[in-house]
Amino acid sequence: MPQGSPTSWSYFFVRCLFKFVLKIFYGTIVVENADLIPAKGQPCIVCANHSNSLTDALLLVTAIPSKTEHAKTHRQVYSVREEDVHQLAHRIRGTVPIKRPKDFGNGQVDNSEVMLKLMEALEEGDAVCLFPEGMSRYHPTIAPLKTGVARIVSDVLSRNREQPDFEISVLTCSITYMHRQHWRSDVLVTFHEPIKFRPKDNPELLAPIDYSNIRALTARLHQQISSGTLDAPSWRLIRNAKLAARMYAPLGTTMSLGDYVRVVRTFLEAFKLAEASRVESSSEGETMPSEQTIREDGKIIQLGNDLQKYQDLIASSGIKDDRVRKPLPRHVMVFRIVVRLSWTIFLVTISLPGLLLWLPVLITTVIAVSRFKRTGPIWDTWDEIAQYKLIYGLISGVCVWVTAILLSLPVAPLTAVVVPVGMWMSLRWTEDAVSAFRAVAALSRLLLIGRPRLDALLALRASLHARVMELAVQTLGLQADPEQYFAEIGGRQKGRVQGRWESKAKYFSVRRRRKRDWNETLRLYDQVDYPEVD
Repeated sequence: MPQGSPTSWSYFFVRCLFKFVLKIFYGTIVVENADLIPAKGQPCIVCANHSNSLTDALLLVTAIPSKTEHAKTHRQVYSVREEDVHQLAHRIRGTVPIKRPKDFGNGQVDNSEVMLKLMEALEEGDAVCLFPEGMSRYHPTIAPLKTGVARIVSDVLSRNREQPDFEISVLTCSITYMHRQHWRSDVLVTFHEPIKFRPKDNPELLAPIDYSNIRALTARLHQQISSGTLDAPSWRLIRNAKLAARMYAPLGTTMSLGDYVRVVRTFLEAFKLAEASRVESSSEGETMPSEQTIREDGKIIQLGNDLQKYQDLIASSGIKDDRVRKPLPRHVMVFRIVVRLSWTIFLVTISLPGLLLWLPVLITTVIAVSRFKRTGPIWDTWDEIAQYKLIYGLISGVCVWVTAILLSLPVAPLTAVVVPVGMWMSLRWTEDAVSAFRAVAALSRLLLIGRPRLDALLALRASLHARVMELAVQTLGLQADPEQYFAEIGGRQKGRVQGRWESKAKYFSVRRRRKRDWNETLRLYDQVDYPEVD
């Protein structure tokens, strides 16, 4: 039985470094079903959706628990014409280069040697990580998958046809970013049940092979990956689905991130199917949809349009749906504005020393990202924003740390500890300060809106909520009492708040901020809009 390659010290070091930078950039990284990862020594191909460039690879490397039997060596795949700093990180991590035709004038490329190394790695019991979309892009839908993963499975099985019990697994993974390019947003990494193949069980994948079997396996992988993330033809549908999910289950972080994403996906699939050109098959061939189907689709499409208008309305007013759902008396709003404004000033004041250390990091990343965004269209550049922030933030942060040590040589050992701790605490306090300021701004706008307009918004929301609940319960089969159901299931999970006591206690957590909503980022406003893709 394969034993797997030993994990090198460089892999361990780089993995720790990746975990560190991801912990700084993202607020909460939730990993689901890590127990499904095959044991070390089991040949395995890990494949995931690819919407955030290098950051996707970093997440997969760090998502597999390091202190369990599932820890293993990963051999990642990358282009041979990336920037030197990226190549260095890739090479340390134990990777092999893939030649892409577009990097060689769309001419012929030879990757046979690379494929041989990948197959040998699998036969040794290692894990190989591939992104079957073939390229990363900032787009709401998963691109059609390349057939590379299925062909590698076929080739490995064919090479080992004399060992009928030889087994190789394909472990699919869905990565869902709440806002991939924004500081302190949240990420969900969901592993699915591995698909296992053996020569004696899958003779259809042994050479010579019918290519339709390759396409069927690729379609199966696509379905499994898309089942765990948000896959839509437009950002508009995702925006509408998120609003519908918040209306249906206004629980914020008291429901797990995984449950929240699955509820959003349920609404998203309904909006997608309603807008798609649906054709029902019958024994006589293709027929037009029935009148009942057309009416149901029309109701869902109209609901989506009305949700979009409502979201535009509250976004233009600078308020969140939750503020409309639970209107407060004017004197309570004034009191809360005073309290939160005072708290904001206090938090900013105690954060200032650390924020001065963060200033070079902020300037460096802003300049780097703004220059990079001008190099191409949104779909081809925005997927790399997080990557640029991670790399330039790490480099500039290390420079700040080293500079602080050199300027305080007599107490350098103390500075080496105090500076990163101070920077982390200032980041935590700044998160709370930004959240408190968002509350001040929202409450102030509610006061300016006035009671008549707020009552109109409340009536509009009540009508939309009734229609969302009808769709959820009668059409989609969701729970009729979501607030009770989702508050009770799921158990403990990163970032989740269970109970009033935990809600209060986690506010003062040093490890991570207690959020009220999975949509929160380190911004002075609620991030609900997406850029128009060119």
